[in-house]
Amino acid sequence: MKTISYMLLCIALVSCTSDHVAQKEYKTEYVIVVVMDGPRYSETWGDSSHQYIPYMDSAMSSTGVINTSFFNEGVTYTTPGHVAITTGYYQSIDNGGNEIPQRPSFFQVWQREKLGTKNESWLVTSKDKLQVLADCQEMGWNGQYMPSVNCGVNGAGVGSGYREDSLTMIEVFNVLNTHQPKVLLINLRDPDYSGHLGDWNTYLNGIRNSDKYIYQLWNYINTNSTYKGKTTLFVTNDHGRHLDGISNGFVSHGDNCEGCRHISLYAFGPDFKQGTITNVQRSLVDIHATVLELLGTKNRNTNGTVMKELFVN
Repeated sequence: MKTISYMLLCIALVSCTSDHVAQKEYKTEYVIVVVMDGPRYSETWGDSSHQYIPYMDSAMSSTGVINTSFFNEGVTYTTPGHVAITTGYYQSIDNGGNEIPQRPSFFQVWQREKLGTKNESWLVTSKDKLQVLADCQEMGWNGQYMPSVNCGVNGAGVGSGYREDSLTMIEVFNVLNTHQPKVLLINLRDPDYSGHLGDWNTYLNGIRNSDKYIYQLWNYINTNSTYKGKTTLFVTNDHGRHLDGISNGFVSHGDNCEGCRHISLYAFGPDFKQGTITNVQRSLVDIHATVLELLGTKNRNTNGTVMKELFVN
């Protein structure tokens, strides 16, 4: 009996100890998520020449991880796609900025747990309607722990209209230099805006411009003393576009076709592998889970899973 009691005591002690094991310490202190709005995978990493993303191909690919099997598994429109990233759940939500998400975002979770200030988490978007990502409906979270926002024309939010990505990037660098946010999400409206115009060359130029802006951000991260060696960057899309032969092709999106669902993911940071390609099937909600992992939050209320294949160890 004494032997059994001793064994049970040891098991209890081990169990108690395991409950208090410190979370893994990562080098990452800052997380930035960039959403290149609405290109098809076939015009980004799915094109073997990478001709429309030359900066990400030549300068960035050797320093991060590219996932060739990344998807939007929910509604393939702008607001639902972004909500999946920020909340970790796929939600059928109004796409016009008339409804806030049901669940709290990683901005809110981080700010409440880490006692962060509003100026340490930012939402900077070309599309005004994405201001809704700052809040949620859930009791205890609604109206609380919200990030600072700069969305749409003059940063005025819902109803102000879409602004040029060049102007959004000016605001991005102003925020980075002034506030050094720990958590930042950026939306670049092209190529989605250009695609809807129905002009193929304008759509491709939208991708090229986004590629250039993303490279400028990546270069800033690698040269700025605050961010260098301490920042994780995710580059993804909220949705793709119809494949040729489906509806009006690249002009639109919103169904379950491969063109709308198959999107891209590039991940770079001090805790991630370099020069790596993975085909582990993942989706937008997994960005949410991985962001929470890197930020060390205990709240893991998400349908996503941590993308362990990105990490060095």
